Amino acid sequence: MLLQRQCRAAPKRKSQGSPQDSSSHTAHNPLHNPLEDLRFIRETIERSSAFTAVPGWGQVILGVTALAAAPIAARQTTPFGWIAIWLVEAGLAVAIAGAAMNHKSQRLGVPLISGPARKFALGFLPPLAVGGVVTVILCSAGLTTMLPGIWALVYGAAVITGGVFSVPLVPMMGACFMAAGCLGLPFPRAGNFMMAASFGGLHILFGYLIARKHGG
Repeated sequence: MLLQRQCRAAPKRKSQGSPQDSSSHTAHNPLHNPLEDLRFIRETIERSSAFTAVPGWGQVILGVTALAAAPIAARQTTPFGWIAIWLVEAGLAVAIAGAAMNHKSQRLGVPLISGPARKFALGFLPPLAVGGVVTVILCSAGLTTMLPGIWALVYGAAVITGGVFSVPLVPMMGACFMAAGCLGLPFPRAGNFMMAASFGGLHILFGYLIARKHGG
């Protein structure tokens, strides 16, 4: 009985910490907008996984030079003269594209030796190499009238395979080039017009869209 009375009389121990006390020691961090965080993460992933330095305005210039080359090529009297004009145009296009790509990559802070850029190049260059081999074979066989359609098909394939690592408009442009090549092969006499419509018109159209939607 005595022990029971002592236990009843013993004061109750206070809890060492109440919810209010513990909350008073908790530091409150400033709130962040979840939508802003998600947008930042998405843009970071897109920049790290896609090659965004494809030059839109550079492609517009390529299209203009192709339109200028078409009437010059049409006045050539030999197939090899026609081929020479378009090969010169191709070399000019490479120089313009390289300069425009370098300018856009510096402006966007996307190095040309980055992972996405290497993937783009690895997808883009092999079909062009195949196109060079096929060009030599067709010229040797005297089948130069097939070149416009073949060039559009090969270039379209290169743009699609490289464009997988770029913005969505790039592979769409490649698909349009391949469609133009398929349409041009049955009509070899319209090859010069097809070159102007594809390498001129498609470059101008998609270059403008890329420039408007993807920063130049």
